[in-house]
Amino acid sequence: MPKKSLGQNFLKDKNILSKIIDCGDISDSDIVLEIGPGTGNLTEKILEKNPKYLIVVEKDKDLSILLKKKFTNKVEVVNEDILKYFDKINFDLPVKVFGNLPYNISTKILVSFIRTKNLNNRFKKFIFIFQKEVADRILAKENTRNYGRLSILTSWKMNKYKIMDIDAKFFYPKPKVWSSLITLEPKLKFESLNNPKNLEHITNVFFNQRRKMIRKPMKQLFTNFENIATKLDINLDLRPQNLSKEKYLEICKMYEDLSH
Repeated sequence: MPKKSLGQNFLKDKNILSKIIDCGDISDSDIVLEIGPGTGNLTEKILEKNPKYLIVVEKDKDLSILLKKKFTNKVEVVNEDILKYFDKINFDLPVKVFGNLPYNISTKILVSFIRTKNLNNRFKKFIFIFQKEVADRILAKENTRNYGRLSILTSWKMNKYKIMDIDAKFFYPKPKVWSSLITLEPKLKFESLNNPKNLEHITNVFFNQRRKMIRKPMKQLFTNFENIATKLDINLDLRPQNLSKEKYLEICKMYEDLSH
């Protein structure tokens, strides 16, 4: 039985499972990691593509036992919380990551990947299912209602693509909301920051008051905020959603420079 406490909703539709696999473009030289495989529906499809190595991380002990019986030595099954397993993901080749992510920790999982050092050397591609509302926030462009922290953080290090929305009826148990399948690819070049948490902090300060003018968050972050705004060519009467992702990175760089 799926456990509500673990946010488990298993995808059962074969056509959608096939589409997810197509997004991964798996070859026999690929190392594949699957997060939260559940009963192994997607795992089976991944194995059909004969990856070089497949490792699945499943927090539910009962399901881990089931997966070990089902796939014997074809799959390495790790009974662990993915959030505690991050530092152990270390292979010679960049990894392709699949996941029908548990709703309750999906953003934490994404942010943990974004924080990863040498992201583009360690990971090749992410093929993730998110709750639609979360996917909309990841994919949002500036000047839209959903634009915010998640979009800015993801855009910093990744290129993002929406593949499709998925009706709740294709999951068991049926969730109350739709889901979306998106792919994320690490950028080869991105702005280097001293610490990703600074960007998280800055976007937090701005979007905590998303309807207010940005004068207030700028004042919170910088003592000489008006000079900084002039230097960065920022209009203090704008709202947080009006600033581009690039502008937030400029603010972050300035914040880091002045913090030293």
